[in-house]
Amino acid sequence: MVLLAGVAAGALNAVGGGGTFVALPALVAAGLSPVTANASSTVALAPGTVASAWVYRRDLAPVGGTSTRALTVVSVIGGGLGAGLLLTLPAVSFDAALPWLLAFATVVLAFGRHVSRVVGDAKGHAVGISPRTVLIGQFLLAVYGGYFGGAVGIMMLAVWSIGLGLDTSAGNPMRVAQTAAIYLSATGLFLIASDALSAPSVLITMLIGAVAGGVAGAHIARRLPAWLLRSVVLTTAVTMTVLYFLRG
Repeated sequence: MVLLAGVAAGALNAVGGGGTFVALPALVAAGLSPVTANASSTVALAPGTVASAWVYRRDLAPVGGTSTRALTVVSVIGGGLGAGLLLTLPAVSFDAALPWLLAFATVVLAFGRHVSRVVGDAKGHAVGISPRTVLIGQFLLAVYGGYFGGAVGIMMLAVWSIGLGLDTSAGNPMRVAQTAAIYLSATGLFLIASDALSAPSVLITMLIGAVAGGVAGAHIARRLPAWLLRSVVLTTAVTMTVLYFLRG
C-alpha cells in the first residue's frame, strides 16, 4: 500500500501537484502519528520531486521578472521556516482552515488567467505583479509548503496565473523545481529534529515509489498538450478540495 501510494504521490506531484494528499493518509494508515506522517511524507517525496525537476530542467523559465536563483533561495528559506513551525506549533487551527485555502487556490487557478486578462483590458495594459511581490508570495507559500506541503504547487500556479497571467503548462516546470527546493529544505530539518526516521522501512518504501512515480509522471506531463495538463491540474485541485471538506 505504501509503495503504491508513493508511486501515485510522485506522479501527482510531477503532473499537477497534490501528492501529499495521497502520501499522508497512507503513512497514517501504516501506523505513524499525524505529525510524524506529515514530516515523513515530505522526506519521502523530496527525492521524487527532485527527480521530476531534473526531467524538467531544460523547460525551466523565469517567473515574471524574478530570477530562478532568487525564487529558489526564497523557497529554501521559507521551507525551512515552515518545517520549524510544524515541529513547534499545534496544527488544529491550520487543519480547519486548509479546505478553504484549497478552495481559494482552486478558484484562482481555474479563473486566474481570465481575471488577469479582464483586469488588463480594463487598465489598458497587461497585469503583472512586481518581482518583489512574486518573492513575497513565494516566501509565504514556501512556509506553508514546509509546514504542510499539500497542494503548495497548485497554490503556486494559482498565484502566478492571476498575478502574471502565466499558463499552467508554462509554469509547471518551475512549480516542480520550487516544490523540490521547499521539500529539500524542510527535509533537512525533519531528519534532524523529527521522528521521520522512526519507521525506516515504511519511509524507504514510499521514497522508492515516489522516485519512480516522479520520473514517470514528469515524462508523461512533458508530452501532454497544454489544455490536457491544465485539465489534470484543475481536476486534482477540485478533487483534493472536496476530499478535505468531506474530511473536515
